[in-house]
Amino acid sequence: MIDDGTGLFTIGELARATGLSVRTIRYWSDEGALPPVARSAGGYRLYDAASVARLELIRTLRELGLGLGDVRKVLAGETTVAEVAAAHVKALDAQIHSLKVTRAVLSTVARRGSTAEEMTLMNKLARLSAAERRRIVEDFMTEIFEGIDTADPDIRRRLRFAAANLPDDPTPDQVDAWVELAELIQDPEFRALMRRMIEFNAADRGPDVPPGTSLWFMSRLIQLSGEALRQGIAPEAPEAEDVLREVLGDGDRAAVLERLTAAVNVRVNRYRELSAIVNGLEPQSSHEEEFAWVVAALRVRTGR
Repeated sequence: MIDDGTGLFTIGELARATGLSVRTIRYWSDEGALPPVARSAGGYRLYDAASVARLELIRTLRELGLGLGDVRKVLAGETTVAEVAAAHVKALDAQIHSLKVTRAVLSTVARRGSTAEEMTLMNKLARLSAAERRRIVEDFMTEIFEGIDTADPDIRRRLRFAAANLPDDPTPDQVDAWVELAELIQDPEFRALMRRMIEFNAADRGPDVPPGTSLWFMSRLIQLSGEALRQGIAPEAPEAEDVLREVLGDGDRAAVLERLTAAVNVRVNRYRELSAIVNGLEPQSSHEEEFAWVVAALRVRTGR
C-alpha cells in the first residue's frame, strides 16, 4: 500500500501481495478486467482493496480456463459464473472428444503403419462433426430408399443402425472401421448395389406383408441350407431340389438367384462386419457356406 494515506496499491504492490507478475496484472488491466480506481500524480495506476479481491477472482477464473472476455462478463454482472462454467464444460467435452479421436487415429496409424496420405484421410473422416457424420448416413439412406415405399421397414431400421455414428470414446479399431465404413457408404457403386437389394426386397413384398418377413425368409434359407450341408447333400443332388422347394415353393429360381447374388456380395458382408465393429458388437456370421450352397443349387437348376 502506498504511504499517502489513500489506502491504494500500485501494480508492484499488487504483484507482491498476490504472487502474480506485474506483466500479468498490467495485461489484465489493459484488457479491462481490472480497471484502476485512480492514477497517481505521476500517472501510475492505483488499485484499492476491492481490486485485490477482484484480482483473486480473475486469477481463479483464468486458472479454470475462462477467456478474458468471459471474465469481463462475469465481473460486469452480464453473466454468472455458473453459466460460464456450463459453457466451458461443453467446450471441454468437445476438446476431450477431439483428443480421444486424435489418440485413436494415431494408435491406428501406428498399428497399421499408414502412409501420410492414409493418415490425412483417416484424420479428416474421423474428425467430422457428429452432424457431418449424420449427413453422410442420411445421404446414404436417402439414395438407397428414395421412392421405394414398399421396402421392408425393418430392413430400413437395421441399415440405419448399422451405418452407425462414431462413439464418443472410440477405440482405434472403431476409428479404423468408421473410416472404412464412411468411404464405403459414399462409394457410388456400393450405393447402387445396396439400392438394387432394396428394389429386390420391395418387389417381393405386397401391401399386407408384415415387417421382418424378409429377415425371416433369409433365416429360414440359412437354416435349411445348413441342414443340407450337415447331411452332406450336394447342390447338384436331386435331394437339393426338396430343400429349395421348401423355402422357395414354385418361385422363379433365376430371380431368386439374382437377389441372392446381390445380398451375399463381398462388399455387403464387409459393410456388416464394419458396422458391428463401430457399434461395439460381436461380428455376426455371414453364413458364406450356407449362401454358397443355395447359390450353387440354383445355378445348377437355372443353367447359370
